Amino acid sequence: MRPLRQALVAEFVGTAALLCAVIGSGIMAERLSGGNAGVALLANTLATVFILFVLIETLWPISGAHFNPVVTVMLTVRGDFRPQQGYVAVGMFIVAQVVGGIVGAFLANAMFDMPVTEFSTKVRSGWGQWIGEAVATAGLLFVILRAPAGRGSLIVAAFIGAAYWFTSSTSFANPAAVVGRMFSNSFAGIAPTSAGAFMAAEVVGAVLGTLLAGRLCDGRPLPDRT
Repeated sequence: MRPLRQALVAEFVGTAALLCAVIGSGIMAERLSGGNAGVALLANTLATVFILFVLIETLWPISGAHFNPVVTVMLTVRGDFRPQQGYVAVGMFIVAQVVGGIVGAFLANAMFDMPVTEFSTKVRSGWGQWIGEAVATAGLLFVILRAPAGRGSLIVAAFIGAAYWFTSSTSFANPAAVVGRMFSNSFAGIAPTSAGAFMAAEVVGAVLGTLLAGRLCDGRPLPDRT
């Protein structure tokens, strides 16, 4: 990992670009799909898969390409993320990711002539969606930790693309993404009243995915992901 300042910039830029792509492609897809939600979701999925692959490939050498608070926390707990500045750096990573997610939402709103600062009214609630979000996050942590060396970007992007369709929540799997999506009243948005439960489900899923990945390594340490 590069010096902390560069790593923080990479996490901010990466998370902002990710949320800009997720929200922006959702707005574009909704406008062009003629009310067909399936077509809109497909377009949203493809944009997310492509941007994830690009961002991980380009920013992984600088920061590890976390772009996600639960990824940062779980890697820290496992000992795979060990910055010299300790827990201060971990907190700074999370702040950079959350602020980046919000800025990405503002940028997407601005590009499509929507109010730059607005809250979503799209309610996403219920046990089905919470379970879906836990499954999506568990799967994300699992594939991050078990991906063969050099293939993480492709495997993570492929998993998120699949999880958009096989989970009821459409796979946010990222508290920073939840915060960012609160600020766009669009196809990809989430109402602030729904955000807390989504983030709680993500934390549960992250723990379960990390535990499963550890159980399957037969006592051997997993590869260093920093």
